[in-house]
Amino acid sequence: MGGTPRSSIGHILPGAGFFAVGLWHLFSHVRLFSLRPDSYVAPVWFPVTGARYLEPALVVAGSTVELVMEMFVDHSTFLPFDADGSIPSDRLHNHEHAIICLALIVYAGAAVHLDRARARAPGRRALCLLLVSVVFAQELLVFHFHSTTHGGVEGQFHWILQLVVAACLGTTLLSVGFPRSFAVSLARSACIMFHGVWLAVIGAMVWVPSMAPKGCSLVREDGRDTVRCRDKASLHRARALVNLQFGWYLSFMSVFVLAIYLYVCNKYPAEQAYAPLPPKAAGDEWEEDHLEAHKCGVPRDIGGDVNVQTFVPLEIEV
Repeated sequence: MGGTPRSSIGHILPGAGFFAVGLWHLFSHVRLFSLRPDSYVAPVWFPVTGARYLEPALVVAGSTVELVMEMFVDHSTFLPFDADGSIPSDRLHNHEHAIICLALIVYAGAAVHLDRARARAPGRRALCLLLVSVVFAQELLVFHFHSTTHGGVEGQFHWILQLVVAACLGTTLLSVGFPRSFAVSLARSACIMFHGVWLAVIGAMVWVPSMAPKGCSLVREDGRDTVRCRDKASLHRARALVNLQFGWYLSFMSVFVLAIYLYVCNKYPAEQAYAPLPPKAAGDEWEEDHLEAHKCGVPRDIGGDVNVQTFVPLEIEV
């Protein structure tokens, strides 16, 4: 069997997109928290200098391309509907995948609109996060009640995928109630990254013939390719390998997130707060004590009658 390039690419490319967004969020959250830990508020998305809406624009573009491929590309008929307007049975899974793409387009488009109408939308951060939650809830619903019966090795991969999507949904909902929690933002970014990794793993391990587990092979069933094992022992071994892969990738992801965290914190140290210069009559001892008390933006009570103030950076909500 030569495999199904559309099925493999249809998982690997979206996986690369989720990984890129998660990595961008991870880097940006760590950088923002490292620079201003006391005034940290987690944005939903991050503008880019010179191209403010690059992130949501790429989400819209990628989701639109995937939606078009699901509905119109690599099918026996160009139209996704029968002559009577009904959905063909062999195209149900394409419509289900297209719903996820549509939810992503709605979120990204709404994020741009709410940002442009920021003066009239004071709760835009919470609303954007709820729209992201809708995306993951839609995805979880689709894969849990998928029209395609995922059995055997493929079913094990998709069952673990549901756990990853549920983690993305949970951390996103937590972000609504805990906007200042760096731990929640870090976990959400890591979950989105791992979501992308696991999608790419599914695309490679299920639809690339050379990656099939020992005792299993890619076969054609009901008009689609899937992995089937020759006996129960091979199937049991293949499912165990899927679980092992999940553990391996999860460990690698944990080390990768830690490495990114340490690198960004080292590259972007906390901004120092500034204190006004003391009067000349106060002497050098007053100056040294007060400047030491405000190093790295951490005020300390050192006594005295003079009130030393620090400049707090403005919080910008996106």
